[in-house]
Amino acid sequence: MKKTHIDPFWKNLAFDEMTPAQWESLCDGCGKCCLRKIEYEDTGEICYTDVACRYLDIEDCRCSLYEDRAQEMPDCLILTPDNLESSLHLLPETCAYRLVALGMDLPWWHHLVCGQKETVHSAQISVRDCAVSEEKVHIGEIQEHMIDTI
Repeated sequence: MKKTHIDPFWKNLAFDEMTPAQWESLCDGCGKCCLRKIEYEDTGEICYTDVACRYLDIEDCRCSLYEDRAQEMPDCLILTPDNLESSLHLLPETCAYRLVALGMDLPWWHHLVCGQKETVHSAQISVRDCAVSEEKVHIGEIQEHMIDTI
């Protein structure tokens, strides 16, 4: 594994002290946050599906409309230092924002640790080989796409 010489800023800075570039670099590019979720109103339980937002490029695990995503997809969660704490329950357990907020370190496959953005895919952490675009799924069939783990 290639060692990086990146300053582990996530260990030393509060989220609101990070530059925009540092904040954005925490994203590991897994695409899991772009999977559709089902939230049960009576229990608050959140279940993930393998159905990805129509704007997620599943091969690259990146939003094809990143800068305009809030306008095109009003229910898109735009993480900020201000809303992170209240959004933790919506984030996958492997999410760097969640891990750092909980005082944990980044995993070995995170590009800030290993130096390679492709590792999130080769380690089979991303949704690259398991997601389907919502454009290919009828809304009435979304429960058939529920998954146990992400």
